[in-house]
Amino acid sequence: MDKFTLHTGLVAPIDRENVDTDAIIPKQFLKSIKRTGFGPNLFDEWRYLDHGEPGQDPSSRKPNPDFVLNQPRFAGASVLIARQNFGCGSSREHAPWALQQYGFRAILAPSFADIFFNNCFKNGLLPIVLPEGAIARLFDEVAAFPGYQLTIDLPRQVVVKPDGAELPFDIEPFRKECLIGGLDEIGLTLQHADKIRAYEAQRIAAKPWLNHRIV
Repeated sequence: MDKFTLHTGLVAPIDRENVDTDAIIPKQFLKSIKRTGFGPNLFDEWRYLDHGEPGQDPSSRKPNPDFVLNQPRFAGASVLIARQNFGCGSSREHAPWALQQYGFRAILAPSFADIFFNNCFKNGLLPIVLPEGAIARLFDEVAAFPGYQLTIDLPRQVVVKPDGAELPFDIEPFRKECLIGGLDEIGLTLQHADKIRAYEAQRIAAKPWLNHRIV
């Protein structure tokens, strides 16, 4: 998992409440058994005018020119701002995969659905909860200033605006530590690899029959 410390990125707005995970990554793309390749199908039903299926060449699709991520001014955006209850609906982990693989590193919203919120941290995507008024002002500023960027300073737990104003945010210390260290659950476990190997060697030495396999 990529480390997250300090990130500055172009901001894109999704000006809708209750964006559910089926809108983030539609159900037909969940057939894949891989954890890669979901970025081109992020917000697929809003982003394209034709129906998408797994394996299609994105260059053959019909993009919706009115959708925000298809507008040239938001090309390369890596910070997303959204309205309340972002990520509601089913618990599919593919939703943060798609957002991250598109290029987003952080999402700012007044509130998130619980399961989506937890899945973001497990995949190196930082969900930041800010007051509704602060989010509303960010929407206004993004609309008014093309090229609008934010800097997210995770160690200091602040979002820094272009004028230098800072918006503080809360994050659980353990989740913060994992993001800064680039550690998912597997990475956390592997930190204790030597102890695990030592325990397994001791266990087999004491009870060698446990190592037998039935063929």
